[in-house]
Amino acid sequence: MKKEKKGSIRLIAKFLPYYKKYKWIMVFDLFCAMLTTVCELILPLIVREITNAATSSPMALTLELILKCGILYLALRLIDTVANYYMASVGHIMGTRIETDMRRDFFGHLQKLSFSYYDNAKVGSLMSRITSDLFDITEFAHHCPEEFFIAGIKIVCSFAILCTMSVPLTLIVFAVIPPMILILTVFNRRMRAGFKESRVQIGELNSGIEDSLLGIRVVKSFANEKIEEEKFEKGNLKFLSIKKKVYHAMAGFQSSTRFFDGLMYIIVVVAGALFMMKGDINAADYMAYLMFVTTLLTSIRRIVEFAEQFQRGLTGIERFCEIVDTEPEIKDAKDASDIGEVKGDIEFKNVSFRYETENKNVLSHLDLKVRAGESVALVGPSGGGKTTLCSLIPRFYDTTSGDITIDGRSIKSVTMKSLREKIGVVAQDVYLFSGTIKENIAYGKTDATDEEIREAARLAGADEFIEALPQGYDTYVGERGVKLSGGQKQRISIARVFLKNPPILILDEATSALDNESEKLVQRSLEKLAKGRTSFTIAHRLTTIRNADRILVLTENGIEESGTHEELVAKGGIYSELYKMYSEM
Repeated sequence: MKKEKKGSIRLIAKFLPYYKKYKWIMVFDLFCAMLTTVCELILPLIVREITNAATSSPMALTLELILKCGILYLALRLIDTVANYYMASVGHIMGTRIETDMRRDFFGHLQKLSFSYYDNAKVGSLMSRITSDLFDITEFAHHCPEEFFIAGIKIVCSFAILCTMSVPLTLIVFAVIPPMILILTVFNRRMRAGFKESRVQIGELNSGIEDSLLGIRVVKSFANEKIEEEKFEKGNLKFLSIKKKVYHAMAGFQSSTRFFDGLMYIIVVVAGALFMMKGDINAADYMAYLMFVTTLLTSIRRIVEFAEQFQRGLTGIERFCEIVDTEPEIKDAKDASDIGEVKGDIEFKNVSFRYETENKNVLSHLDLKVRAGESVALVGPSGGGKTTLCSLIPRFYDTTSGDITIDGRSIKSVTMKSLREKIGVVAQDVYLFSGTIKENIAYGKTDATDEEIREAARLAGADEFIEALPQGYDTYVGERGVKLSGGQKQRISIARVFLKNPPILILDEATSALDNESEKLVQRSLEKLAKGRTSFTIAHRLTTIRNADRILVLTENGIEESGTHEELVAKGGIYSELYKMYSEM
């Protein structure tokens, strides 16, 4: 329990800084909460005053007293209405603003995380955290301070007022609260554990749904709809099982509360009647006691009703912190500077690399020098480290040991932003954002003019098919560019890099998924793009790299062969065998 308490305190401490911008809104919100509480606590005292007057002497209950009490209560109710309006409107808006700030921080942190994080993360789970989790935090941010503040005032003030009437009866009534809190805490812990488990499962469920829907064409082509339904049903039933446990805990929580409600009422009715029979309290005090206990129980009931939201909020904060506390594996050095102008001389110095989940190096003690403007092609069996080698240049991953330099400067000594601005990547798996063709090309240079975008498309050989589309450059490409062919998407991605105009280029199997006609069109675009730039080309189709300045054969043993196409074919080694196999296909 102590660990649980410390965990909750730590989470709340992490959350509190988000109130800083809105501290005066919160202060006034709590002031309004205090006003509404005072209005509620005054009513039993008004009833006590009228009852006292009525029981002490018929002459004491005057029209003037009744009207004064009525006017006082009406004035308090008007204050209560205004205060409640502020709490319900501005207070909720404050919670939404905090949610907005947290979502901004969450998304910003996701942008900083390294490739290695996304190698294992599930997008559906992240989506769940950034949407439903943060919505629950909104309610938590607004209601948590209010409800506990109101409950605290009511409990303290009720105790103080009731003690003026009868200390023994007050102590008897309040003696019920500690065991009540103890029992409810047990159910609270179960609820929180259940809510966290349900959040994890809904993230898994979302991830599965996203995976199935994004791959719907594959599902339908294999007629595997039933398999997808069975996978979904398995996750759905697991979510149901978790929710059952949560609601059993919640039912125990609420049922215990109802029991203690009844217990407190019967204590006041029976014990209060006995004290009144002995003359320790009068009828007016007895009435006030009943009303104060009602107010007290209403407050506890509100806390009970809020407990679910409180637990959801804490769970949301916990899941939020799990992400924002994750440190990016790759960060700029404290003294990192802008890389400035780049010629394109690249050197690998005794570079080794292995992925976190693997024990074996993908690259070991690799040395390689590439001159500015040189075109280098990488070939070899899958798993030889071709893509890994290219991913190290823009620091998508960091070397395990050794160093990489550009124009003599270590890439770890420059900012990642300036480094990646100098490198263009054209991959096999083209990603187009949901939007227009123009917007997707402009992603390479967000402030590009229409003329620059059209020129980039022309250089990429994409202008003809774009102009032929009904809306031209304003044509909507669909999610992930689903409305375009593979060759069209690839040429748009090349246009994007033309617009970026980087001195260093990485072509990662950019034509391997295309048909022959599309390959020829894209290959011509790539040759234009690579001209005058330092380029690395990963290729399985060996005919596309015949004109490379240097071809490297990369295997698990490192660079086994190096030379031009003619030199390597004449050598009769690994490249020659690969080329013969490809030529015979």
